[in-house]
Amino acid sequence: MLAEWSAECSAEDPVLVVPWKDPDGKAEFVDLRANPYDFDAIPEAEQNPPLMQALRALNAARSPVFTAKCDAWALDDDELASLRMNLDAQAADTGTELDFGFGSYIDMVWRERSLFTSLHRHDQMLGRLSRLAAAIDRPATALECVVRPAVVDLEGAQEGYAVSLYVKALGPGAQEAWEEWADALDAVVGLVRGKELSRLG
Repeated sequence: MLAEWSAECSAEDPVLVVPWKDPDGKAEFVDLRANPYDFDAIPEAEQNPPLMQALRALNAARSPVFTAKCDAWALDDDELASLRMNLDAQAADTGTELDFGFGSYIDMVWRERSLFTSLHRHDQMLGRLSRLAAAIDRPATALECVVRPAVVDLEGAQEGYAVSLYVKALGPGAQEAWEEWADALDAVVGLVRGKELSRLG
């Protein structure tokens, strides 16, 4: 798996605000910690069971994070071209044409306050996560983590940082790309919840 991370924390970069609500009122923050079965309010999860499973795992009582936003989609031509270029050396080993792609993102927030408020600890955590993910033997998949400023106002406003977790995959067909994405997402969620990552924090 190709794995990398970056930070978008300048004054011009967007801030994740939790809770949030779309101006048109069609979507809003769903606290899956308090309402673990409230997936009917998240159509992306209902349409993609692997995303639902990931959200369930990341919001479970023993998870070090909770989620704020998500989406899943078939990659468009520009995204396909970019991902193929980035995966060229790895994906070439599969020996097949990878003409389809699927991807998702999940915005997540670390529950531990000292980690949530520390950019340095996010740097450490995501560096570790990227190294662990790079060892996953899935040459047609990619993980990108982006650190962003966040304001969480669930029990009093707190300023800190969130992580956007992007998982993308290629395949020779639409179904194969979706299945490859599903397996990659499951592996990444396992790392986020795993002991190797939490030891660092």
